[in-house]
Amino acid sequence: MLLIHVGFCVSSPEKKTTILILLNWNCFIFIESGIKYHRKIIMKNTRRTFIKSAALGTAGTFAIPHLIPSYLLGSTAPANRINVAVIGIGRQTVSPNIPQFLKSEHSQIVAVCDVDSWRLNNGQKQVNDYYSVQKGSTYRGCDAYGDYREVLLRKDVDAVMIATPDHWHIPMAIEAARAGKHISLEKPISTCIGHGRKLVEAIKKYNVITRNDSEFRPLPAFSRAVEIVRNGRIGRIERIFVAVPAELSGSALSPEPTMPVPPELNYDMWLGPAWEAPYTEKRVHAIKAYGRPGWMRVDSYCNGMISNWGAHLMGIVQWGNNTEYTGPVSIEGGGEFDRGLWNTLNSFDIKYRFTNGVEVFFKIERPYVRFEGTAGWVEVEYPDKITASSKSLLDTPAGSGEISFKDLLSDKEDFLTAIKNGKQTEEPLETAHRTISMCQLGLIAIKTGSKLTWNPDTEEIVGDNAASAMIDIPIRQKYFKW
Repeated sequence: MLLIHVGFCVSSPEKKTTILILLNWNCFIFIESGIKYHRKIIMKNTRRTFIKSAALGTAGTFAIPHLIPSYLLGSTAPANRINVAVIGIGRQTVSPNIPQFLKSEHSQIVAVCDVDSWRLNNGQKQVNDYYSVQKGSTYRGCDAYGDYREVLLRKDVDAVMIATPDHWHIPMAIEAARAGKHISLEKPISTCIGHGRKLVEAIKKYNVITRNDSEFRPLPAFSRAVEIVRNGRIGRIERIFVAVPAELSGSALSPEPTMPVPPELNYDMWLGPAWEAPYTEKRVHAIKAYGRPGWMRVDSYCNGMISNWGAHLMGIVQWGNNTEYTGPVSIEGGGEFDRGLWNTLNSFDIKYRFTNGVEVFFKIERPYVRFEGTAGWVEVEYPDKITASSKSLLDTPAGSGEISFKDLLSDKEDFLTAIKNGKQTEEPLETAHRTISMCQLGLIAIKTGSKLTWNPDTEEIVGDNAASAMIDIPIRQKYFKW
């Protein structure tokens, strides 16, 4: 406990409490707390200003001195943290997203949102229970919402973590940008190239800080491999091999029956921008349980593993190739799709070529990236295996004047630190858009059976009308409008 001078001014009509913390007569902190928000203003002025401000709550009382807990003050106090709302309370949010934000000294989770009330209640309890332990007393400050639009209306929310099914990513992120919220967006960020470009334009228009929510870059093996490549240790890059693991949710499904919608699920809003479809559990997620959801293998909501893990590993390709803000010029490949409800790719083999002559080969096998150059090679496999053509490549650290990617911040800490510093993150969403565009171009090449010519500057497929028609997907504009 810390003894300080505090004044309380309670304004009943607005149901707000004003707290004035007197540091000295020339500096005080003004905190206004409402049911759904709080704000803090640090004022440096005269004694008269302090007394005048203390009289703001004429309907209440003013008294000093008063004891308040020390956790309300300092750099880690709730008022100094970034207020985060978490939208989408599935398995990825329950762990690791919520725990990472809870443990960060830079953030305070003030709201959770989901269209499944069972998941929503679990997420709210997870947050409130954690803060209750931290405080040593009951905490009920995390609010729960069934509609993301209500979250974005809150003036006290600084940033959002969006971890919904993929088809909702772009609409929610664009609405968040319009509301001036900083955005951490679960990968893959989109289901088609056109939607991703619309998000990038919104981010630039509303000038918000963004982070692709992928944890791969800070992993020491991956950052070290890219460091070696970017410093020219393997010579000029000639070829890059990249692969994703096979589907983690089993083989294709037999026909599934239409089922009644569970009472805890707002299914129409779950569909959101996707077109209406009859409910069955394997289309959505497990009822009152967590686990790998069926929607990840339905192409109306997700591209499948080509984008799901491709968002991680193709991102490493782009990073190592120093092509984060551009793309290939030609794409060709083949693959096989499952049939039925689960209808995403179960195998594929794709070849890309860049203007710098680098060729990229992408397939389903195991989660790795291998860079081959004129003077050697380096390969990294998830999560922490790294090998190279010579031991010296791995043993020699980055020298003076060379690029160093050692000790990068985690994805969440990078996001929060960037907000505090007013700078962009290590992996802003435009780089994520370029990464996922590569995966989606491969998907289009397989669907059309054509070798595609891509203009990365205009983001257009050249000379193929059928393929061009797949760049953008129409949406149901019931809960969101472009």
